[in-house]
Amino acid sequence: MKENVKIIGSVLSGIPWEDRPEGINNPAWRFSKNPIIKRNQLPESNSIFNSAVVPFEGKFAGVFRCDDTARRMNIHAGTSDDGISWKIDSLPVRFKGKIADELISEYKYDPRVTWIEDRYYITWCNGYYGASIGAGWTKDFKEFHQIESPLMPYNRNGVLFPRKIRGNFALLSRPSDSGHTPFGDIFYSCSPDMTYWGCHRHVMGTLGADSLWQSTKVGAGPVPIETTRGWLLFYHGVLNSCNGFVYSMGAALLDLDEPWKVIMRSGNYLLSPQAEYECVGDVPNVFFPGAALADSRTGRIAIYYGGADTVVGLAFTRVDILFDWLEEHNKI
Repeated sequence: MKENVKIIGSVLSGIPWEDRPEGINNPAWRFSKNPIIKRNQLPESNSIFNSAVVPFEGKFAGVFRCDDTARRMNIHAGTSDDGISWKIDSLPVRFKGKIADELISEYKYDPRVTWIEDRYYITWCNGYYGASIGAGWTKDFKEFHQIESPLMPYNRNGVLFPRKIRGNFALLSRPSDSGHTPFGDIFYSCSPDMTYWGCHRHVMGTLGADSLWQSTKVGAGPVPIETTRGWLLFYHGVLNSCNGFVYSMGAALLDLDEPWKVIMRSGNYLLSPQAEYECVGDVPNVFFPGAALADSRTGRIAIYYGGADTVVGLAFTRVDILFDWLEEHNKI
């Protein structure tokens, strides 16, 4: 590695962790006890996946995508002492809103959560006259408030940066269409107040034959992690195979002050659906990263991901190992 890279942020001594197994050379590795959340963990859940996790009051809290046995898509709050064993509320999150239009929602799925200044902001894919980005906040994971949607339909994968950039809230998204989008690039937007959004900038798009795992569409994954060299972004890339879409995870490094500028991005996938619970499920062949915990002292990173649109798994990496790999496999 050209220079020592460090995570900028809190010390998270209780981060879930398992050392890389002997004989594994990949820069990221799966938790040996995956999946940590099974599909039927709630009495009426068909599946629990693509969820968001954050540190909370010395422990952990999160918002989880739960599809019930009527196949309604919704998000539920949950808590954990160790980030591995989770207690998830049986009822979906009920948001409060200032005006009725804010609360229109045919469905909610694929949430992300981040702490900014004085509260936890939540974004998700919201059914508001088509797929759009919903937004809200909480301070205690008990009372939730919904706010205006950041962008018009159709859009998915709305991911907020964990601090303001140049005095503005900052958001990554993937404009799409009303269906199961066969295309998609990542864009950047900013806002002074979480209501009015603009300065939309293209971040990165798909690659071609040299990197087929991300040749159909790409989308932001967990909340970006601030490092001394830039914003570390885990993202998903999609291959349109003869057996349908295949979702894998890559990594990119964005400029700290101008995050629409990509410094590095991986030409090879970091992890792809290979374990049985990633290949077999309601939607086979999906490795979908949705949240990451990072410890600034050790450089450890724990990544939460959805497997086959059915369960939640954990994977691990370390920032020094990851940056060495990213430099070796950089496609910029």
